Amino acid sequence: MRREKEITIYDIAKQLDLSAATVSRALKDHPSINKHTKKKIAELAARLGYRSNTFASNLRKQKTNTIGVMVHELRSQFMTSVLAGIEKVTTEANYDLIIAHSSESAAKETANALNLFHKRVDGVIASLAFDTANLDHFAPFEKKGIPVIFFDRVFEEADGAKVIIHNRKAGYEATSHLIEQGCKRIAHITANLQRNVYAERLKGYQQALAKHGLKFSEKQVIVDDLSEEASIRSARKILAMRPRPDGIFITNDFCAAVCIQVLKEAGIRIPEDIAIVGFNNDAICKIIEPKLSTINYPGIEIGEIVARNMINHLQGHSDINLTNTIIIKSELIVRASSLRKKK
Repeated sequence: MRREKEITIYDIAKQLDLSAATVSRALKDHPSINKHTKKKIAELAARLGYRSNTFASNLRKQKTNTIGVMVHELRSQFMTSVLAGIEKVTTEANYDLIIAHSSESAAKETANALNLFHKRVDGVIASLAFDTANLDHFAPFEKKGIPVIFFDRVFEEADGAKVIIHNRKAGYEATSHLIEQGCKRIAHITANLQRNVYAERLKGYQQALAKHGLKFSEKQVIVDDLSEEASIRSARKILAMRPRPDGIFITNDFCAAVCIQVLKEAGIRIPEDIAIVGFNNDAICKIIEPKLSTINYPGIEIGEIVARNMINHLQGHSDINLTNTIIIKSELIVRASSLRKKK
């Protein structure tokens, strides 16, 4: 099927016997063009199906008013909350978004970065995949002076702007809460320790054990991905442990909810036999029975902060090159899944 020729301002000008400059100004609602002429031009443009080529116009200005967002997954409430926060701020500032999804693959993330570079985005907001080992694929942006801000999953030791929570502190608080509830054998279910979020939460878990005089054992740490299948595997590993843990700090709410279901089906009482704390404060926390204690990870606020920093940089109000790490507050939310002692 042949594509119809794109209607241009020259086609409209020819039909109305006007100059292309007059048509262009009228379509931009320029005050020098009278209302009658504007109306006539707008009606013909609509009838012919004219589309403004803002992309070409922006390229002439060396900007596209587009921001690329690179995420590692789209299934979690946390990530959709972050995207909602980004979209709110960028829409208000008249910026469009191109969202690229790596599916936890460093190779796909690299391809997405190249694609966004060729789409000439004005800036990039990114959260890294499980197996991303370096930031080489972001080098072309740096060379062109295109700003990149990382959030959530980052290389904490790398230069550049980052928006994160204090993951170590959050891991410490989650584990300390389980200890305060009387747990002595606390397991930790987590994901790829190459990523800062999981490595730091593990360190917080270890610090809490040490602080309260409990011995750390690598046998009590289960590292897998956070899929439903992996969560079932992790729960079965907990059931097979001898002695069995009486508390679990789980680094993701969905994984925690799946584990609770598997443990309950095996006759384990939550929290009497095993107390559980998750992470993120996803909606599933209030649906699962018992309701899940968790760390609140404020996704919308993180999205708004990362987007506002990007927009302010692009508009010349601030310089992200003067910023290193922005740390957002998180908090422990105690619900029934961990509450062994009455308040």
